[in-house]
Amino acid sequence: MPRIALIHALSHSVEPINEAMVREWPEATRMNLLDDSLSADLAISSRGLDEVMNRRFQDLADYAVGTGAQAILFTCSAFGPCIEAVARRYANLPVLKPNEAMIADAESAGGTIGLIATFPPTLESMPAEFPPSVDIRCALADGALDALNRGDVQKHDALIAEQAKQLSAAGCSTISLAQFSMARSRHACAQATGKPVLTTVHSAVMELKRRLSSQMR
Repeated sequence: MPRIALIHALSHSVEPINEAMVREWPEATRMNLLDDSLSADLAISSRGLDEVMNRRFQDLADYAVGTGAQAILFTCSAFGPCIEAVARRYANLPVLKPNEAMIADAESAGGTIGLIATFPPTLESMPAEFPPSVDIRCALADGALDALNRGDVQKHDALIAEQAKQLSAAGCSTISLAQFSMARSRHACAQATGKPVLTTVHSAVMELKRRLSSQMR
C-alpha cells in the first residue's frame, strides 16, 4: 500500500486533495503536513522565495520521507522553485508540484487556456511554468480567497466563476483553476462557461498514481 505525503501551505487545500485521493486512489495511505505560515510569510515578504524558504521546504520533505513516504505531492502552487529543489534532493521519489500535471493536461487540451488564481503570488510564478507553445490568459479572482477564509464558499465560487466567464468570452477554450483550494468551484465554472475545466487536484492525483504505479512495477 503506497504512502503519500501531502504537504500544504493553505488549510483550504487539505480537504479537496484528500477527497480526491479517497475517490480516485482509496488504497493509498495519506499523511498531511500543513504549515499555513508559508503562504502568509510569502505574501508579506520582500525577499520572495529565498534560501530560508527553500530550507523550510527541505525540512518538510525530510520529515515526510523520514516517516516512510514513497511520494510527495505539494499542494501550494506559488512555491515552484522550492519544490523543484526538493525534487532534485529526492530524485529517487516522485515529487510533484501541484500544477505540473494540470499544465500537461492543458498543453494536451490545446487552444487558449484561461488560468485563474485567488492568491496573487501564484500568477507571478505559475505562468512561466507553462511551455511557450501554450497560449494562456490569466485572471485573479480578487476577494475569493478572503471569502473562503470567512467561510463564504458561495461567494468564493461565484467570484471564480465570473472570471471564468470573462475568460471564456475572451476566447479561452479551456479553464484551469490554479490552486487546490479552488477545486470546489469547478462545477460553477463549467456551468458559467460550458467549457472544460481543469483542476490541479484531479490532474495531480491521476499523475501521481500513474508515476508511482509505474515505479513499483
